[in-house]
Amino acid sequence: MQRISATSDLNGLRIHYLDTLQESDASLVPVFVCPGLSETAEEYEDFIAEMLPRRVIVLSFRGRGRSDTPLSGYDLQDHVADIESVVQQLQLTKFHLYGYSRGVSYALAYARRHPHRIASIIVQDYPAEHKAMTAEWPRSYIDEYLIPTNRLSTNIRAEAVHGIQKDSTACEITFSFEKPVLVMRGLLEDSLISDEELLPYRLHFSNLRIENFTKSGHNIRGSEKEKLDRTIKDFLAGVGEGDNVMKLS
Repeated sequence: MQRISATSDLNGLRIHYLDTLQESDASLVPVFVCPGLSETAEEYEDFIAEMLPRRVIVLSFRGRGRSDTPLSGYDLQDHVADIESVVQQLQLTKFHLYGYSRGVSYALAYARRHPHRIASIIVQDYPAEHKAMTAEWPRSYIDEYLIPTNRLSTNIRAEAVHGIQKDSTACEITFSFEKPVLVMRGLLEDSLISDEELLPYRLHFSNLRIENFTKSGHNIRGSEKEKLDRTIKDFLAGVGEGDNVMKLS
């Protein structure tokens, strides 16, 4: 497969991304993926393959994967700038925006700033907010999750974990949006969207579809991958392509 692996330049900060431009059908509106907190672009290879011939772009946010790791600059607007740098480099003018876990907050904040570029929004198991992290979070996250799962350094650097805790400020990310929105959530105990946390989506997104995954908690892809991929593909097919005026780099 002719996968493009490249970096955008954000004032000297390199943001790595994967792009299936050379394999895709230019008549289909592409999907831009914002991974979860410690995920990298490479972890979406199976999703990329599943979506073909639709073009998919997946970035690794700062401090993750093959992107650079600054010592500071890990708040919401900094991650939105990562998205903006890749979108600008690829000259994308219209795309579906898909976020998972903490990537949802980055995706929603980008969509709030650039609604004209967004054909639809796909939310996977995260509320419409940006969360601050406690002072104890970095050590527990590193010791209890990243090290045991061999995700430290290769997926996310310790500097990024500490930067997220230090720089992140809590805020709701709400805005009126009339284009299609898909919210997917698990119903098991470790899901991150409660019934109460669905309310902002219901209130602000007038064209909303909610899909529940009864066998999943937060990690829907790990427990119901086939249904997840099918739900996304069916949703995109239902949105339609309209006038796909994206520029191809």
